[in-house]
Amino acid sequence: MSFISHLKMASTMKEIILTSSTDGPIVACDASSGATLARFMGSRSPRKGLALAGKKLIAASHVCSDTGSGSVHLYNWWSSTSFHNLPVPEPVAPLAATLDGLYLFAGGLSGHIHALSLPSGDFVHSVAAHSKAVSCLEINHDGSLLFSGSDDGTIAVLPIYKLLDDSPNKNSTNIILQRFVGHGSSVTTIVTGIGGSNCTILSCSLDCTCKFWSLMHGTELRTVAFPSTIWSAVIDPTESEFYIGGSDGLVYSAALKVAGRNLVKQGREMVSWAQRHDRAIVGMAMMNRGRNLVTASEDGSVWIWEVERRQVIKVVLDQEKGSISELLVAKGFGDGGESGVRMGGGNAESSGWSLGLSGGELSRPIREVMDMEQTLSVLAQDRSRAIDTLGSAIETYEKLLELILKEAKRGTNSNNSDEE
Repeated sequence: MSFISHLKMASTMKEIILTSSTDGPIVACDASSGATLARFMGSRSPRKGLALAGKKLIAASHVCSDTGSGSVHLYNWWSSTSFHNLPVPEPVAPLAATLDGLYLFAGGLSGHIHALSLPSGDFVHSVAAHSKAVSCLEINHDGSLLFSGSDDGTIAVLPIYKLLDDSPNKNSTNIILQRFVGHGSSVTTIVTGIGGSNCTILSCSLDCTCKFWSLMHGTELRTVAFPSTIWSAVIDPTESEFYIGGSDGLVYSAALKVAGRNLVKQGREMVSWAQRHDRAIVGMAMMNRGRNLVTASEDGSVWIWEVERRQVIKVVLDQEKGSISELLVAKGFGDGGESGVRMGGGNAESSGWSLGLSGGELSRPIREVMDMEQTLSVLAQDRSRAIDTLGSAIETYEKLLELILKEAKRGTNSNNSDEE
């Protein structure tokens, strides 16, 4: 299939699979065909060390193999190398970005969460959230809360507006809205459903359990035990089922809501799918509005499943990638600058589907999109100024009307006095 045909297919689905590695590049794959679209070089990214910052940026935590120092690499969609290397106070692993892509949160070995502004990387604030290393981060659906898990087995819930408050002498303990204690080992992943304070909260751990929590009451609602340690989990868009990736390479599914306690105790709601990866499943994501599940394994394989039949429909295996540390699905491909894939001859595999630039020259699609974004930005600013000007004019007219009414009233009072 030609490059342009692949591009049209990717643009239609608007979903791209991204995988990171501790010993290889970040790889972008077409969700429909599995063809490699791009490789982003230069990052040694640990588990949970990959995040999408808005629609334009990819952030990857990086640990230098020589010095052990940490940083965060920023990539855009049309260059294979990072354009910015953000310094951090300590080595960090898990990353999470605000929905607008303006701020990034990084979890450190000390248990601190560091907030950085994007794309500048300016330091905003650090919060001592845990007694041991931060192991995972998650932002809820409406973007108001940050959930952090730790090697100490606890989960902290932090309002994002407080995390971004850079006021001096701010007490970290006052920032944490809620703390859940219940896991006997490191928290490996946190997943939240739709909603704010009433959202579904699911956490998984190396203690082989998944737990559901009530944010409103600060209590544990339900525990489901699994036969292996758990590294990844997702909730389907309808919030009827959840899916678990085990260290045994198996996918497990279970009902999000169950009829009674006996069903939970007997574990009859839990189903293991037939096919299995050779090694642990370290990343999972939903695609195609919940019709497909994507799983990534330590062995470097990525599988796309049909959820209804619980069967693998496509296998993506690239030995060059090596071990996979994290998997994400990027949605909205082709929006906000992401359509700037450099067009080259040949098929996807032979051309490498490079999103990089040869000779430093922007391709026409990128330039057109950027020009369009700039035009829209100017129009938005002009509209904002017009609204402000109209508001000021209305306010001025209101004051003038008030003065006219006062004068008219004063004149009426004077005429009444003269008549008397």
